[in-house]
Amino acid sequence: MTRHESVRAQLHALEALMREQQLWQSTSPQPEAFASTQPFCLDTLAPFEWLQWVLIPRMHALIDGGHPLPQTFAVAPYYEMALDAAHPSREMMLAELQALDALFGGDA
Repeated sequence: MTRHESVRAQLHALEALMREQQLWQSTSPQPEAFASTQPFCLDTLAPFEWLQWVLIPRMHALIDGGHPLPQTFAVAPYYEMALDAAHPSREMMLAELQALDALFGGDA
């Protein structure tokens, strides 16, 4: 499996988990929410919104276009801080995000 295929498979696993845990939204945020200059759009999007509406589509676009993927990448540390320890999906989401990070040498 190529790196692109591995990343795509992990993105699909992440999306499937979000759907299973009822974290996937059917309506996108307002366009101005994407104009944020903050990392992870943390001033305009909730953590799971950023995954669904920013990270996952952008990574698919890179793969679809045959573009190079980032060499290093780590989102799990943000989610370790952003998700409340009592969040029912926290551990499962962190495991999937760490698996994604590992594909970029950013195993957190």
